[in-house]
Amino acid sequence: MSLDNLSINFATVRQAGSFGAIVDACLRHGITAISPWREHVAEAGLVEAARIVASNGLRVTGHCRGGFFSAADAAGRRAAIEDNRRAIDEAAALSASCLVMVVGGLPKGSRDLSGARQMVEDGFAEILPYARQQGVKLALEPLHPFYAAERACLNTLKQALDLCDKLGEGTGVAIDVYHLWWDPELEEQVARAGRNGQIVAHHICDWLVPTVDPLNDRGMMGDGVIDLGRFRAMIENAGYRGPQEVEIFSHRWQARPVDEVLATIVDRYQTVCQTITGAAAAT
Repeated sequence: MSLDNLSINFATVRQAGSFGAIVDACLRHGITAISPWREHVAEAGLVEAARIVASNGLRVTGHCRGGFFSAADAAGRRAAIEDNRRAIDEAAALSASCLVMVVGGLPKGSRDLSGARQMVEDGFAEILPYARQQGVKLALEPLHPFYAAERACLNTLKQALDLCDKLGEGTGVAIDVYHLWWDPELEEQVARAGRNGQIVAHHICDWLVPTVDPLNDRGMMGDGVIDLGRFRAMIENAGYRGPQEVEIFSHRWQARPVDEVLATIVDRYQTVCQTITGAAAAT
């Protein structure tokens, strides 16, 4: 079975080390799509990272990450804008399909959630013209409500799509199963995103029961309670045929050899995540 639509987010295999080492590990398993993190790009150097991508014919399904617009003062907000401009430059140099945006939570000491959301909207409005100029799509990623205070005050797909509709061209959404599988409006909002061509990334993992650490105890596909086949059918029925990007923050899996992790991912991708469009949705 082809692995063309399987992508590896570097967070899944941090134990492999450098940008080049992670790429080499992916290539050993026939995986040619990646989603790097900025720290790996910075360590390698942007020019070298872009060379590795080009020389190996890699597809960069996303660059992680921009966002974190909310801050306690004007200087902090300005610093966030400038950092996002740098992230856009990196995404453009890597020919990434999108820059994944984790928007930010409450500023330190604040309880004003609506104010934080306004900061997020204002931040997007300021950087979007530059992203359009550079040809970089901004993928808003709503995070599970657990993260509302510290990481992302956009927590449902509807919230993210409402903001995309306000901002317009150059925006879309990253649909991560870990963050959205529970959403009672999921099917309706995925269909809405599909109608408007706003699905630009699809991240997969699983939700374990129990989950002992909401940040670093994500599950390997098939080990938890998310119906990944049905979820993928929903995405495909909405018109998205792009990669499934494996993003597993997990102390358990990052303690294992990288080749074991990647071999398991390939197996689960082929046995758990694949679906014929519409088949799972009909069950």
